Amino acid sequence: MTRKVCVVVTARPSYSRIRTALQAIDRHADLELQLVVAASALLERYGNAIEAIERDGFTPVERVYMVLDGENLVTSAKSTGLGLLEMPTVFDKLKPDVVVTVADRYETLATAVAASYMNIPVAHVQGGEVTGSIDEKVRHAVTKLSNLHLVSTAQARERVIRLGEPPDTVVLTGCPSIDIAAEVAARPALDFDPFRKYGGVGATADLSGGYLVVMQHPVTTEYDEARRQIDETLYAVKDVGVPVLWFWPNVDAGSDGTSKGIRVFREREQPGRFHFFRNMFPEDFLRLLCGASAIVGNSSVAIRECSFLGVPAVNIGSRQTGRERGRNVIDVEHDRGAIAEAIREHGRRGRPAPDHLYGDGRAGARVAECLATAALTIEKRLTY
Repeated sequence: MTRKVCVVVTARPSYSRIRTALQAIDRHADLELQLVVAASALLERYGNAIEAIERDGFTPVERVYMVLDGENLVTSAKSTGLGLLEMPTVFDKLKPDVVVTVADRYETLATAVAASYMNIPVAHVQGGEVTGSIDEKVRHAVTKLSNLHLVSTAQARERVIRLGEPPDTVVLTGCPSIDIAAEVAARPALDFDPFRKYGGVGATADLSGGYLVVMQHPVTTEYDEARRQIDETLYAVKDVGVPVLWFWPNVDAGSDGTSKGIRVFREREQPGRFHFFRNMFPEDFLRLLCGASAIVGNSSVAIRECSFLGVPAVNIGSRQTGRERGRNVIDVEHDRGAIAEAIREHGRRGRPAPDHLYGDGRAGARVAECLATAALTIEKRLTY
């Protein structure tokens, strides 16, 4: 009997993390894909990920609007509540055999709680990892709500088992986002003009002599520091003196401070080498990274995909604290001098060797096969 798999995509990075698994589920003879797109993945100001989803040939069966404006602690909590109100209606209509939720965002928690209370098995992708901020609490809470764990690294698998989950429910698949990185690594040349294809705001600099990619999100537990933190990064990369391609932050508490800092800097400094983008298709973004002198900020793409691609990364602050990292990462605090020096240090070191810490490029197929063959049950044989 065909198993109905409901995958909930809630944000721009979530789609990149799960795309190849969606493709494998859609092709699998024993699976029926039910794709639900929700939250910031539907919003233009956060990259309009729905465009990339539909461009790739997926048709969402439901869209769930659940993000309250304000980008602070109150609206994050209330958006989680809205998701918990809306998701049960969706699941009741679709009647899936399993719900798949991705990583550690607040929308992920709403998805897992709703499915659990409706006695629907939950499969969690990217559990067991350690990071800073509230993300780790959410991730581990979703682990305890889940029945099947599709993890990215060996350490993550061990950690989920130590949390009390039965070992036979914890499968090391690798990270599906590495599948896209593997495709790009086979053909890494920048074969498009990012300014012409994606528009954006700012100078259209010559990229042939090197450039920086910057992606910095607010840290929920430090949301009142977001403005100061983004200023340190803005002035650090300005001082390095090469073109800067800057990507807009996620919708999180503190995003308003981050966004305001970017706008004020843009108006005050009139930077001639900066260009600001909202989003790119995943493979285009990774090709842009392949040609970059470094990625700067606190996005997990610097830790995950860039380790596989051998892209130098300057990781700033606490957002990725504890996450396994490869040889491509230099960690610094929110200090403009330290950030600029780390960028220059990467220039002296040269390109790091690729690292397969997060996968080998075949995770999507493994995820689909696990969803097709796992003995899904809502009962949990705890191993405390």
